[in-house]
Amino acid sequence: MDKVFIEGLEVDTLIGVFDWERGIRQCLRLDLECAWDVQAPASADELSRALDYAALAARIQAFAGEARFLLVETFAERLAGALMAEFGIPWLRLRVTKPGAVPAAAGVGVEIERGCR
Repeated sequence: MDKVFIEGLEVDTLIGVFDWERGIRQCLRLDLECAWDVQAPASADELSRALDYAALAARIQAFAGEARFLLVETFAERLAGALMAEFGIPWLRLRVTKPGAVPAAAGVGVEIERGCR
């Protein structure tokens, strides 16, 4: 299985359950792997046949800009569903890290896999 990935994409969003979090935007760090057959775009050397990671990143940024969730879990689920539907991705793994949420940890978060490989 071929994969297209984005690593360490940082987005600002409204996320959190505490009252003080509801009034600020916070940074999330995302790692995304998507199943995608790269042979067809590689043989033709055509972006139109590829999974465009720049378009993926722009869509993720736009999603985060509009999102208003309490839980990182909800953010991950909704984002995964949107990306799969909009880009025709058959399988993905998404890791969402919330840096600084726990003072003694570099970050906390969730990692989900959706779809079929």
